[in-house]
Amino acid sequence: MDGKVAIVTDSLGCIPEEELKKYNICEVPVKIVFGNKVYQDRVDLSADEFYAMLREAKQLPTTSAPSPEHFLNAYREMSREATRILCITLSSKLSGTFNSARVAADMAREALSHVVVEVLDSQVAAAAEGFVVLAAARAAAAGMKMDEVVKAARQVINSVNLYVVVDTLKYLIKGGRVPRVVGWAGSLLNIKPILMLRNGEAHPVARARTYLSAVKQIMELSKNKIIKGLPLHMAVIHAAEPEKAAQLKEQVAASFDCAELIVTDFTPVIGAHTGPGVVGLAFYCGE
Repeated sequence: MDGKVAIVTDSLGCIPEEELKKYNICEVPVKIVFGNKVYQDRVDLSADEFYAMLREAKQLPTTSAPSPEHFLNAYREMSREATRILCITLSSKLSGTFNSARVAADMAREALSHVVVEVLDSQVAAAAEGFVVLAAARAAAAGMKMDEVVKAARQVINSVNLYVVVDTLKYLIKGGRVPRVVGWAGSLLNIKPILMLRNGEAHPVARARTYLSAVKQIMELSKNKIIKGLPLHMAVIHAAEPEKAAQLKEQVAASFDCAELIVTDFTPVIGAHTGPGVVGLAFYCGE
């Protein structure tokens, strides 16, 4: 146990359940509030259930970061099997989750004095964050020390990409998050923005009139980022669009030589702002 590294993260990384179990990753759920009811992301509210509720909701749900106490409990749980804990969160520019995890790490210095806790800002979210977490978890499972596990995570942070197609601007408008997209799009009618995460924030990078055109563009954008000769890890992400995700997976498999290709849900915590129908790609090139 001495020197062993355990991994803690939030629930926004869209990591498949089998991968969480395989690498014993401890996931701290973000809270989702519909009306007067509070749900724990991926614990008592699945992505499919969330998007079904979102389609019927008259008022947008809200989300809140886990408290420091929730992270401290996760650190306590993982301290039973490791003396080093690396906690990786979504971008600190998108949520207060990183700060909660860091406060909990300060609390752990007294509460768990035999354990060293380090907190890392992934600077991304959704499956892009998931890839950062998985890289760290795989390094830890290989017996690497904390600095090597952190290095593995940082290498993915520096190379991971995330492109998503937003099906409708309805939810961005309702949430008051559309002003900067309005001028860029020129018109709100029949526009499907393509967004990417850069420097921890979402930015519009292209636009399309149809879904098929948007998918063609994200495939081209992805192709331009792929480095030949390095293993390609790719995830197809979707917000309650399993058929579109399956079709996109087929396109990706036919177009790229993937060392890893998964399909996963688009996190409801961001989906609360972008709405159902989101489809996208997260990927990086590296070991």
